[in-house]
Amino acid sequence: MYEAAGGADGMLRLARAWHARVMADEDVSHAFSHGYHPEHTERLAAYWAEALGGPSTYTDLYGDETSVVRMHSGNGPHEEMDRRAIACFDQALADTGLARDDRLRQVLHDYFAWATTTTMARYHRSADDVPNGLRIPHWSWDGLVPARTGELKDRGRLPRTAVTVHPRGGFPPFPEPQERETGTRRIRRQDRAPAGGR
Repeated sequence: MYEAAGGADGMLRLARAWHARVMADEDVSHAFSHGYHPEHTERLAAYWAEALGGPSTYTDLYGDETSVVRMHSGNGPHEEMDRRAIACFDQALADTGLARDDRLRQVLHDYFAWATTTTMARYHRSADDVPNGLRIPHWSWDGLVPARTGELKDRGRLPRTAVTVHPRGGFPPFPEPQERETGTRRIRRQDRAPAGGR
């Protein structure tokens, strides 16, 4: 997916376009009202690149999944902000030309929606609840890549990996419905069983 989305340059263009959309959105820009790192878009691009099959630059230079999730935790539930952030991402896909490929657009949307509504929204109460040693989840053309034993170093547990792209009362996948080939049979994306439990 990383290469299909344009590699490092494509990720940087997408991160810049998303950040511009977010800062223009009254609801989502609130998340940045406390300030942000001057290299936010470069770091975001590196994070997305690693998650989507690119180099491990984010982990090597900036931190692990635990540090990212802690930045997004302890703020209480914020479903409307999440919904708007996903809409900004979909607009950024169009802004960068990545929406022209329907399959790529759908898979990138699904990744961002999943990350926004699960890993980044799991610890509403406190950032102190986020376990140490989380690794950046990887996403492929078929969705979340299952975690391997040892992905969560502390306590020997695996991170929860529920895939909820369209929670009740939330947003539908983009576009709806989406069908794709998987081996010899066709499935509708919303009919696919979740890859794990919550």
